[in-house]
Amino acid sequence: MSSPASWNLEIESPVAAPRLFRAAVLDWHNLAPKLAPEIVVSAAPIEGNGDVGSVRQFNFSPALPFAYTKERLDYVDHAKYETKQTLIEGGGIGVKLESASSHIKFEPASNGGCVCKVVATYKLLPGATVGDEVAKAKDSITKIVKTAEAYLLANPDAYV
Repeated sequence: MSSPASWNLEIESPVAAPRLFRAAVLDWHNLAPKLAPEIVVSAAPIEGNGDVGSVRQFNFSPALPFAYTKERLDYVDHAKYETKQTLIEGGGIGVKLESASSHIKFEPASNGGCVCKVVATYKLLPGATVGDEVAKAKDSITKIVKTAEAYLLANPDAYV
């Protein structure tokens, strides 16, 4: 039986925490198909309305090694710009992963921007190994945050 493993990531941004939190996490299912159509073909909530227990699905282009993911929102704190979500289907669940979850928090920085802190925890299926998937996951999250950041910098009235 494999034990849980995890990795951490920090991404600095000049954008204020409340705006980046809303764009890169809470509303990413609406922005992703518009801002990154080469990766996210479509995305939508399939259960709930953004509160705890809500589920949303992201459908990907052939650029990714899996067609879709479904994630459940386990925790959200709008005042602390923090969420926890669990991957419940797709994205390696049942193939390499028994479970996977992430904790994302946007901490305000003294310069008016923020630091996005990510802790991902996963449990591999027996016999499964991790190759470059961790590096790819970190790169994907960085691209999400930086894509949302670029959109917000270009659209200063968005998500205020």
